[in-house]
Amino acid sequence: MKRQGGTGSLRLRLLAAGGASILLALALAGFGLVLLFERHVERRVALELETHLRQLIDGLERAQDGALQLARLPAEPRFQEPLGGLYWQIAEEPPPPGGGAAAVLRSRSLWDEILRLPPDPLGSGEVHQHTIPGPGGASLLALERRVALPASLGGGSLRVAVATDRAEISAAGRAFAAELAPSLAVLAVFLIAAAWVQVTVGLRPLGELRRRLGAVRAGREARLGAAGFPDEVRPLAAELDHLLDAQDEALARARARAGDLAHGLKTPLTALAAEAARLRGRGEDGTAEEIESVTEAMRRHVERELARARAAQAGGAPRQAAPALVARQVVEVLRRTPRGQELAWTVEVPADLVVHADAQDLAEMLGNLAENAAKWAREGVRLAGACDEGKPGVVVLAVEDDGPGIAEDRTEEALARGGRLDTTKPGTGLGLAIVGDLAEAYGGALGLGRSERLGGLKAEIRLAGGRGSPGTA
Repeated sequence: MKRQGGTGSLRLRLLAAGGASILLALALAGFGLVLLFERHVERRVALELETHLRQLIDGLERAQDGALQLARLPAEPRFQEPLGGLYWQIAEEPPPPGGGAAAVLRSRSLWDEILRLPPDPLGSGEVHQHTIPGPGGASLLALERRVALPASLGGGSLRVAVATDRAEISAAGRAFAAELAPSLAVLAVFLIAAAWVQVTVGLRPLGELRRRLGAVRAGREARLGAAGFPDEVRPLAAELDHLLDAQDEALARARARAGDLAHGLKTPLTALAAEAARLRGRGEDGTAEEIESVTEAMRRHVERELARARAAQAGGAPRQAAPALVARQVVEVLRRTPRGQELAWTVEVPADLVVHADAQDLAEMLGNLAENAAKWAREGVRLAGACDEGKPGVVVLAVEDDGPGIAEDRTEEALARGGRLDTTKPGTGLGLAIVGDLAEAYGGALGLGRSERLGGLKAEIRLAGGRGSPGTA
């Protein structure tokens, strides 16, 4: 069935929104985790640099010529590798005239470069952390500390700095991100699957609501009811039940008005029929026949409108009828007519067959078809019923006669409102139209064809139903 309005699936929209939210949340979480990891690595590197600072300070001494030197160099081999990414520097404070940082001592890894530290004031023993440019345009993480020399080392103060390339911290962050990505992808799949389950479970009450609405429309249930619905859906079900109640009341009023109209016309029609009989008694057969024809047309129109009023209530309370019982009642009535007494009637409808229709409406449909068959039958009429083997849940009721039948290319004309294929027979041509209207009101259909068994016309009504008993099908 084609969707109307292009609104799409609510399930897909919820899943799309949930999936997008999950992916966005995981992306932000991944970014945050990588950032926290890099900060953690940075703190670890800063602790290592601080250890190197202490080793450098502990190794300071004076040579015999009074020059400051290191008693022992740091054991880290990268300090000895030119541009190795790990550097240290010891500078006098204050710097000598001319500006710049006067390098007293520095690591071999600096080669002919110096660490350009910001000129911020340092208290004795304070450690400051900076990001500074380094050799080759690298970005360095640097720690510096101001050291006040004791008198044994000649007094004064020094700035001792240790730095490392920040590229190592970034590389560690990228490696962590590469290892984290598969885990986040697996988590995303799991969370999206969980969201699908959540949406499916959450929308299940709407599916139940749709099922119950279908049952009400088909006549299997009277109302939706509140049982089995969650708190959020229960008010909607209650409002729909109130709407159905209001609809039933409106249709009941319309049906009552149609009934009043029919009863109001009954007396004038009876009077016209009596007048036609008096005219016929005086030998005015032509005039009497015209009055009788008009009276019959008016009666059939009233019957048709009453039938449509009843059919309009097909979606209300659940209705079921037993075709076997209705068919026998129709035949019993028609057998009392002059034409019905001349025919052989056969009813072959299983007793356990049930259709979803009002018994009075079913009698109206079968009665019209049987009355039409009696007009054209030569010797007999057959009423039969069975479940449609090709369509489960569908019952086929047929009325057949052994009359002349109709050509296949004239079935549409016969089904048209007021359509009459032979004006020599009495009638208004509304019988089949009434049957068609009622069948459509119950979601069924009327079809015409040739009877393979009797050779005449075969009229079939298809209605929802099956095997069972009224109230269980």
